[in-house]
Amino acid sequence: MPANAWRPAGTLVGALDAAARRWPDRVAWTFDPGERFTFADVDRLTAGYALALRERGVRPGDRIAVMLANRPAFPLTWLALARLGAVMVPVNTRYQTADAEHVLRACHASGIVAGAEFEPLLERLPADVPALRQLHPVEVIAAAATAGSARPPADTEPGPADTANIQFTSGTTGRPKGCVLPHRYWTQLAAGLVTEFPYLTASDVLLTAQPFHYIDPQWNVAAGLLSGAELVVLDGFHPSSFWAKVRQHRVTYFYCLGAMPTLLLRMPADPQDREHVVRVVQCSAIPKALHRELEERWGVPWYEAFGMTETGADLRVTDRDHDELVGTGCLGQPVSYRQVRIVDAAGQPVAAGETGQIALTGPGMMDGYLDDPAATAAAMDGGWFHTGDLGRMDGRGRVYHVGRLKDMIRRGGENIAAREVEEILLTHSAVRLAAVCAVPDEIRGEEVKAYYVAGHATPGELAEYCRARLAAFKVPRFWQPEDDLPRTDSQRVAKSRLGELSGAVFDVTTGQWSQA
Repeated sequence: MPANAWRPAGTLVGALDAAARRWPDRVAWTFDPGERFTFADVDRLTAGYALALRERGVRPGDRIAVMLANRPAFPLTWLALARLGAVMVPVNTRYQTADAEHVLRACHASGIVAGAEFEPLLERLPADVPALRQLHPVEVIAAAATAGSARPPADTEPGPADTANIQFTSGTTGRPKGCVLPHRYWTQLAAGLVTEFPYLTASDVLLTAQPFHYIDPQWNVAAGLLSGAELVVLDGFHPSSFWAKVRQHRVTYFYCLGAMPTLLLRMPADPQDREHVVRVVQCSAIPKALHRELEERWGVPWYEAFGMTETGADLRVTDRDHDELVGTGCLGQPVSYRQVRIVDAAGQPVAAGETGQIALTGPGMMDGYLDDPAATAAAMDGGWFHTGDLGRMDGRGRVYHVGRLKDMIRRGGENIAAREVEEILLTHSAVRLAAVCAVPDEIRGEEVKAYYVAGHATPGELAEYCRARLAAFKVPRFWQPEDDLPRTDSQRVAKSRLGELSGAVFDVTTGQWSQA
């Protein structure tokens, strides 16, 4: 499509309005298992949700937390809040008391839209959490949504620079940080998938299996609005049935990440493996050793892509250089609206082939970290976002990932801040010292391991303690008790020396002890 033949809307509201005008009777969303919605349905129901929320006191600029599973109410609430000029704060549905309380307090939400299944968790939170003062049960909102075409006053609708989301992601300080994402973040990202590779059109059928509180299903929604493509939403990622769903819905495009490729390959081969119409799979961190096997099994190209919550979509391999780069781990080149460079510790570009930190700049990135100007300034040094990822660039401007600077664990597509888990462990009365780090895992890429100094507490007790306070994916699988941990002169745990410890290790998954 020529660059001057199409201009995207600047906001989610504008994208929805345009989609409802252009493709009113086309299927916009299919929820499996569940309902189907045309673009006209989405427009009408979004207006109804917006009116229902407005009648319950939601006003422009309000921050409203949303805790919902993969159901139509999530994107309807998101777009309804956008229509009101309000801000959505997605809450991870796997959170427990500690992480949920942190996010709800940090975002200063004035209310929360939640499914009935999450109300028991909310009832366990302190009563002074501001968001709990206006609990909007989604079942009530859906029932109150009008069936007509009435909509809120136009003066409540946002502009491209107005905030659409506060999207929390784990940060280097150990606590999830809120990324302030304007409307142009979503429209820029989605437009790049329409006007550039993979060139999404109204003939495509997209599929997402990730939870809606992550950005991936959200940018899929935005991409559908701008392209006219149908979006199929699964209730979760189930390796045993994933490709059957792809075939059933005649999916042409999907994005995946983390352990998903490996888990799919572990499924038994099926005579129908190639009986699909997928034309593009985009994936972050495709296992290099498995890349060619993935393509040969399903007969479709898998394209590496790199992006972050803070920056959106940044680097990708395209159909121009895919064949050359299979199995290389190359992240590709920047999209047209993004610039990339590899920098040293002083922020200066390094020569081609040298390793440094990946830095990005260009429109459509976050406005900053919520209420954290120091972290924002550090990340956006000189107008370039410093990703915390190490990479190198070849002579043709293609970037290769080398490693990470951040003390983060990447478990099956989930980002886990080690310090966040350590802080919870240290609240246990028996724990005197704790250090959490990543260990390699064949399936999930990395697993969580805890080294700890404690008295009478057992690994099982500590795992249960964490499980009551953190999302299950953050709970360490491996536990290594020690009499002491190596420390620096400043009395911080010297994580680089943890591998020297040779104590016994307990695996909570198998219930077995082994020697480190």
